[in-house]
Amino acid sequence: MRARDLMSTEVVTVPPETPLAALARLLADRGISAVPVLEPGGAVAGIVTEADLVRRLAGAEERPRGWFGTLLASAPEDADRYARTHGTRVRDVMTTDLVSVGEEATAEEIARLMEERRVKRVLVLREGRLIGIVSRADLLEAMLAPPETPEGGAEDARLRRAVQAAMAGQSWARPYFVWPTVEKGVVTFHGFCGAPEVTRALRVLAEEIPGVRGVEMRIEAPPPALFGAA
Repeated sequence: MRARDLMSTEVVTVPPETPLAALARLLADRGISAVPVLEPGGAVAGIVTEADLVRRLAGAEERPRGWFGTLLASAPEDADRYARTHGTRVRDVMTTDLVSVGEEATAEEIARLMEERRVKRVLVLREGRLIGIVSRADLLEAMLAPPETPEGGAEDARLRRAVQAAMAGQSWARPYFVWPTVEKGVVTFHGFCGAPEVTRALRVLAEEIPGVRGVEMRIEAPPPALFGAA
């Protein structure tokens, strides 16, 4: 599979001048952990994550350096740290060292890039313009989701798309490593989720879609390392 097959194309973006308070609310309301930052002309300026906001908060509690630490200090590094700690706009805290791929990049190439750069997501660009994002969850789905059988044909494919669209519209569903398959009208959820409330809500969500004949849950508690920092 390639980036064009894996990527999410409905990407929430923000302009560089977005206030950090508004960004924090956006992340919480949408249930997402990062957003690309686009310049007015559409060029990608950077990406800002929950980790960037946490680092800003932690930096506010930094203690003054001793005299020896001052001797070793770097003025550019200190200036950058100050801007990130005291800035109030997305431009001040975003990461500009972008990790990106083209739409023809393979899943293996993306996985290796995530491992080498220690990131949870990569941007997919076409001629310098953002067209999607591939996340760790997208890679896990590609590796772990069982292949769908062709027996159900177009109707099963329609139902799967309907379930995925319904999940995308719910902030409580997006943060989890869960994905649906459909066979003969029966929706099966696979993946990892430690919240029984989410599991129950997923069942209700699928049952509300016309044409769904049944719902099965094959969801396990996530391993400790799955949601680790990267």
